[in-house]
Amino acid sequence: MYIQNQPIILASKSPRRQELLQLLGFDFSVELKDVDESYPSNLSPSEISVYIAKKKAEAFGNVQGKIVITADTIVALNGEILGKPQDASHAQEMLQKLSGSVHEVYTGVSILTDDKTVSFFDSSEVSCRKVSLSEINYYIENFKPFDKAGSYGIQDWWGLAVVEYIKGSYTNVMGLPTEKLYKTLSNL
Repeated sequence: MYIQNQPIILASKSPRRQELLQLLGFDFSVELKDVDESYPSNLSPSEISVYIAKKKAEAFGNVQGKIVITADTIVALNGEILGKPQDASHAQEMLQKLSGSVHEVYTGVSILTDDKTVSFFDSSEVSCRKVSLSEINYYIENFKPFDKAGSYGIQDWWGLAVVEYIKGSYTNVMGLPTEKLYKTLSNL
C-alpha cells in the first residue's frame, strides 16, 4: 500500500488527471511549467508519450523533498499521431478518421523525486463504431474536445455513444494509468 509521506505535485492542467489522483486519495497541488512538446520523428507512439512526460518532469529541476508526476497522452491510428486539434475542422478530420476504426492510446508517466526519475507507459486499444458527420459535428459543438488528444474524451458523449470496446486500462485512455501509477509509487 502506498503511504503518502511527501508532498505531491501534479504537473497537469487536465481535470481528468486531477480527478483520478483525487479518487486515489492523494493530497496534491497542481503546478505547471511551459515545456516544448516536440519530439524526434523516429520515436514510436509509446516512446513519444514517455519522452514528453520526461521533458515535463525535467522542467522542474530539483524538487526538494517533493514528488512530481507528469504525463502525456498520445492517440495513434495506423502509426499516425493524432494530437490535440487546432480547431473545429481539425477535430472533425480526426474524428472522421477514428470513426469505424480501432486505435491505440498511449500515456507516458514520469515520477520525479530528489534522487531519481521513474518513467513508464501504458497502452489501450479503443474501437469506435462508424458515426455520421452530423454526430461528429454534434460532439464538437457540444463537448468542445479541443484540449484532448485525438479530439475526444472517453468519459464524455464520445466514450458513451461511440466507443464499442476498450482493451486495456480505461484510466489510461482518460490520461493517467492509475493502477500502474499507484504500483510505481508504492515501489519507490
